[in-house]
Amino acid sequence: MKKKALTSIVLSAAIMLVAGCGQKAEPTPAAGGAASTTPAATAAASKTYKIAISQIVEHPSLDATRQGFLAALKDAGIVEGTNLKVDFNNAQGDQPNNLSIAQKIASADNDLVLGIATPSAQAVVQQVKKAPILFAAVTDPLAAKIVTNVDKPGGNVSGASDTNPMAIAQLMDFVAANMPKIKTVGLVLNEGEPNAVIMAKNAEQSLTKHGIKLIKAPVTNTSEVKQAAQSLVGRADAFLITLDNTVVSGVDGIIQIANDKKIPFFSSDRDTVEKGAFATVGFKYFDHGYQVGQMAVDILKNGKKPADMKVTVPDKMDLILNLKAAKAQGIEVTDAMKAAVKDKEKNIIQ
Repeated sequence: MKKKALTSIVLSAAIMLVAGCGQKAEPTPAAGGAASTTPAATAAASKTYKIAISQIVEHPSLDATRQGFLAALKDAGIVEGTNLKVDFNNAQGDQPNNLSIAQKIASADNDLVLGIATPSAQAVVQQVKKAPILFAAVTDPLAAKIVTNVDKPGGNVSGASDTNPMAIAQLMDFVAANMPKIKTVGLVLNEGEPNAVIMAKNAEQSLTKHGIKLIKAPVTNTSEVKQAAQSLVGRADAFLITLDNTVVSGVDGIIQIANDKKIPFFSSDRDTVEKGAFATVGFKYFDHGYQVGQMAVDILKNGKKPADMKVTVPDKMDLILNLKAAKAQGIEVTDAMKAAVKDKEKNIIQ
């Protein structure tokens, strides 16, 4: 009996010990009485964002736009490879591919979608209905039917246009005022790109005021660009291109012919001037992309809605000259030309 009694006592003690260990202790407040981190705060701190990017083709201006966009996110603490996953898609200038990319993006779960260039923006706007959408490098979002109002876009779309309607007019005014021997301007143009067509019309209207004729050399893909430029030799006193993704992708061929034949070459973007065109009225596409990236930060971190975000346009334009290109194309750069540049240190490229 004594043995049984002793066994009973030991078992009872063990049961009490196990019961005591099974109870959770209340968390001890940190020094100064601070409470422990809440699950909600922990989730916010560890948030990983997912952004899909659709870009119609890779060339310096569009690539710089994308780089500026990601730089703005990084400066706001949203860093690719750390707390940001980027699904980058390049349509390689192919419209069926562009559409399939938009459809793929629409089927995924993204925090935000970016369409770079008019065709890509159009496609994602048509397909993506749930995620916020921003666009960049779009010439005329109204004509392209990407938004119906630039001040209050509505829906899930906003962004930044990459052209100020006055830019092409200012460039044509510069040509007329400083190069009186130019009576015809040859434009290599993909008429399948709405943005290019709109700018071509603006250029033609501006040139007509100065009694200068515009001659078009149409292309449908990048491989035709050099041949189109060659067809203008002997018919045009100068070359011009707009923000035409197909043409800009093949711009090396135009630069080669312009240099070989001593034909002044004007573009609509700074990157092409840096590459070898003589002049433009423009801005840095990196800054353009950075501006859209700041809009993305407002959406992702501050909860802003694209519907309430005004579509912006470049407001810091300047004449940009490439003196090396001028020499290659037989252009005498006068003091009057240089005087037209506001920021001579940044925008007169030696």
